[in-house]
Amino acid sequence: MKKKITKAVIPAAGFGTRFLPQTKAMPKEMLPVVDKPVIQYVVEEAVASGINDIIVVTGSAKRAIEDHFDLPSRELVENLKMGGEKKKPLLDEVEDIANLANFIYVRQKGPYGNGTPVLSSEPIVGNENFAVMWGDEFIYAEPPRLKQMVDVWEKHGGIVISGVRILEEENLHRYGIADLEKVEDKVFKIKRIVEKPTPAEAPSNLATHGAYILPPEIFGALKSLTPGKGGEIWLVDAINKLQEQGMPVYACEIENGRYYDTGNKLEYLKTVVEFALHHKEINGEFRSFLKKQLAESVVKTG
Repeated sequence: MKKKITKAVIPAAGFGTRFLPQTKAMPKEMLPVVDKPVIQYVVEEAVASGINDIIVVTGSAKRAIEDHFDLPSRELVENLKMGGEKKKPLLDEVEDIANLANFIYVRQKGPYGNGTPVLSSEPIVGNENFAVMWGDEFIYAEPPRLKQMVDVWEKHGGIVISGVRILEEENLHRYGIADLEKVEDKVFKIKRIVEKPTPAEAPSNLATHGAYILPPEIFGALKSLTPGKGGEIWLVDAINKLQEQGMPVYACEIENGRYYDTGNKLEYLKTVVEFALHHKEINGEFRSFLKKQLAESVVKTG
């Protein structure tokens, strides 16, 4: 029997330049979506998919991530305890964060590129298949995206990449679009990935990105790469190398999922608004506020 996938690598070493100056001293992965940071949504998805070990690959100025997933300070605990039963749910919540998984932190070393943090995790991952999930985006799905991918991997093996349909042609250029061969419902064999194509160049409308299930052979493939575009080490180049050597690569089209890209300002703000509209504590008042602002805007613009 295959050994279960129990490790997930979350690269979180980027500078977050699109959010400067906010990210000068705070990791972009810690930007709040109402009352939880982006990376917590990623971790919760991994845990709900059977992951026990979360390997966060960090860089400088990323200590806030470690502090967030650590036990709360004695001062915070005492402050919440003084609040009695009213504050007990908050105390339970902040204490539960540290017990979500076994957290391991690694400093990224090497050239720029999204393949480098994956390679930095090798001493901890070892000779196991593992998941990779970016720390500044997530998919809200039922069952969880990664669980759907694990099910595909347990049946077919190889490499599995999450897939999301891009319904607007004008947005195809933002993603890697897969040339596909259907295997079964919602599962495809990837023949090639066209990076950021025009609508005419796109072989399908399935974007493959966001989460990966990778074999340990990916480390050797990454080490054999010479820096590519922009002098960076790219994960997709290592995947392509393994595919050329006969490793099958599958796309798992995520069912019942909604993709949230919190890596740029506009999409991040859209995510915050959507989650606020569904938040049990503030959704009513926030909805009324948005309606009032919209009405006032219409009046001002005539």
